[in-house]
Amino acid sequence: MSSFVDVSINISQIDQSYSYRVPTELEGCLQPGSLVLVPFGRRLAQGVVLAHQEKPAIEDLKDVLELLSDEPVLTSQQLELAQWLSVATMAPLGACVGLMLPVGLSRRADVLYTLRDSALNEKTFTALSPLQKRLVNILKKKGSLRGAQISYAMPKIDWQRPMARLRAQGIVRSENVLPPPRVKSKTVRTAALSVPASTVATIEVNSLGANENTQSRRMAVLQRLAADPMPIDFSWIYAQTDANYADLTLLADMGLIHFNETEVWRDPLVDYEVPDATVPNLTGDQQAVWDAISPQLENKRAKPFLLHGVTSSGKTEIYMRAVQEVLAKGKQALILVPEIAMTPLTVRRFMARFPNQVGIYHSKLSDGERYDTWRRAKRGDLNVIIGSRSALFMPLEKLGLIVIDECDNDSYDETERLPFYHAVETAEAYAKICDARLILGSATPRITQYYKAEKGDWQLLSLPRRVPAHLEYKSDAVDARSTLEESAPLMPPVHIVDMREELIAGNRQPLSRALLEALAQTLEAGQQAILFLNRKGSATYVFCRTCGFVVRCPRDDVPLTFHRSRKALLCHHCGYTRQMPKTCPSCGSKHIRQLGMGTERLEDFVKESFPEARVLRWDAESTREKGAHELILSHFSAHRADILIGTQMLAKGLDFPKVTLVGIILAELGLNLPDYRAGERVFQLLTQVAGRAGRSPLGGRVIMQTYQPDNNVIQLAAKHDFNQFYRQELSYRRELNYPPFSRLTRLLIQESNPALAQSKADALAAELNQKIVGMGLKRTTIIGPSPCYYEKMAGKFRWQLIVRGPNPNLILEDVPSREWLLVEPDPPDLL
Repeated sequence: MSSFVDVSINISQIDQSYSYRVPTELEGCLQPGSLVLVPFGRRLAQGVVLAHQEKPAIEDLKDVLELLSDEPVLTSQQLELAQWLSVATMAPLGACVGLMLPVGLSRRADVLYTLRDSALNEKTFTALSPLQKRLVNILKKKGSLRGAQISYAMPKIDWQRPMARLRAQGIVRSENVLPPPRVKSKTVRTAALSVPASTVATIEVNSLGANENTQSRRMAVLQRLAADPMPIDFSWIYAQTDANYADLTLLADMGLIHFNETEVWRDPLVDYEVPDATVPNLTGDQQAVWDAISPQLENKRAKPFLLHGVTSSGKTEIYMRAVQEVLAKGKQALILVPEIAMTPLTVRRFMARFPNQVGIYHSKLSDGERYDTWRRAKRGDLNVIIGSRSALFMPLEKLGLIVIDECDNDSYDETERLPFYHAVETAEAYAKICDARLILGSATPRITQYYKAEKGDWQLLSLPRRVPAHLEYKSDAVDARSTLEESAPLMPPVHIVDMREELIAGNRQPLSRALLEALAQTLEAGQQAILFLNRKGSATYVFCRTCGFVVRCPRDDVPLTFHRSRKALLCHHCGYTRQMPKTCPSCGSKHIRQLGMGTERLEDFVKESFPEARVLRWDAESTREKGAHELILSHFSAHRADILIGTQMLAKGLDFPKVTLVGIILAELGLNLPDYRAGERVFQLLTQVAGRAGRSPLGGRVIMQTYQPDNNVIQLAAKHDFNQFYRQELSYRRELNYPPFSRLTRLLIQESNPALAQSKADALAAELNQKIVGMGLKRTTIIGPSPCYYEKMAGKFRWQLIVRGPNPNLILEDVPSREWLLVEPDPPDLL
């Protein structure tokens, strides 16, 4: 076995791996994927072993200090994926490996601060600054604290510099430490019989206590344990026998029972109600698709499948049949969905078809639930994992299939932290590494995705018609149809309402006369409606009518939104909140007003207009609590509400048979953003939202309100005409040389000083233009520099450069990393 290992340091900024010597006591114990503790500079760091080394380039190496995991925490496929991801996204290797580590197990080195009481006297304390005095008092009160704990106790305060002076004065000492993991396996105390079950009936009851009640409780405990050969949780024993801990202790002292610690899984699916499993017959369209996919599931050279199917066309049934085939071969399957809100609906369908094999993984679960799901998947106890983008990095040793539903969704793009990756492209690479098949599904694939399939890089399959569903609502007209396809619901008709004409007619309400009338008809028929508005809050901005001042976020420089439920103004970018001002912060005027329409205000208007209707609101504000998504959906699905108002989370994967009306408020929202994908996003959103209507024989209709009724995107979305939209958008992109006819890489410059941000952007542009000329890259160009659309975020002013060409990363390979520079290959937007 090699005496050296290559280790990735679990610090996101570290862009390379480092060699370490394996000490004698750890020889034969370290494997690729092992979690280790290593010295890194003057601190300790957690790392992951990438590979063994025979002869490192450097001779004077430090030793691995400790093995932190009994088994490797990453599979060999995950290690390969992390290295691919680092190259593809130009992100540090440490950040890519960090994606694969389970929540709570990953630990970052910290500094432990301890007060030296002997070095502190009254004179010394008096000379300290107020902030230093506060630090000393915290350490006096709490004892030794890690840096993370001090940051929690003193949020948004720069305490590091005064702490450094305390250390220099000898008042505080520090040492490097690695904090304990945030999560560990959960155990419960259990009890079991220590005597044969047959002897319980012979035990003298009087020996169990001084009175009849005590004797009865303790005998009940023995009888309960005799009925079950497995150890039983204390809490179950208490609930079923009215016994207490004193009773159990006495029985243990008598030698009749003994205690154990038993591990239990934190399973987020334990309380899920699973419907009966039904396997529907395939329509002709579905059968043709399945006949194309089925023989390819064993073909190692099979290209990814792009399943382009209209809303409610039966894509999920194709996914489940592919999963069934893969499981039959002893392999595992991974199903990605774009919205956390979609996971309960998807999970129930898969749990019914594949009982005791399904796990769920997303960020709304507790750390313990995610950690246990990760462990069960790694052990092979779970063969089907359903989750959001982060589930892609689960340790599935026998991965045979990856499915990405609604593959066009922006939630599959990581844009907030390194590495900036795209789940679809990453899944494509992972499938190749694991020799797994990849199925992508969407009613509105991205232009780049559809072009890739049309060009032959992916296999293009089509489901152009809806499948019959919810036939319990069928009408006589449907009964008369003879074939399965003929009984399928049609795409809902869309009526565009010109809101400019509503204003001319004197209607200044948020809902048009046509939509109000349609809502009344829907309620009268005992059916349900969905109202879509992609704006949260009660008012989208607050301004002064005297001087025009708009209340903005001090960190992000965007207008604050008023939320009635919080009675406060909120920034939707960073979470900054403040009270609603009573006077203008600029001129002092009392004429300050809330303007604009959000989901909260729309909810108020609907309740006023239809007081008898039961109204639910579904947006980020109403789903902050764990389980809120599922609660709202279950209420609406059970028809305990008549109208559901929501934002873009309404657009995907929801199937409500009684929804016969969808109203879209402000259909043009997002259409005029300065981004080449703005029209594509709006088309996708409108098409998907419209697809919530008419999914049963009850039929349905869509009313689309807009101030831009002649816009081509809105017109094509109203006709459900993806093919025409694709052709027009592709022509536009070809003319402007945007993807898929080129690739883009975004360079984001961030500084707290706006002039400094601009000057660095100018200098970087000049540097890159010189490289383009020197390397003779005639097809590579620089767009910008220019300020970003969101010019200030998180207190930093932002400028950007866009490198466009066949391989824009080519000129960036030897550009040194800089603290103020972020590199984002293939950005999903340019805002």
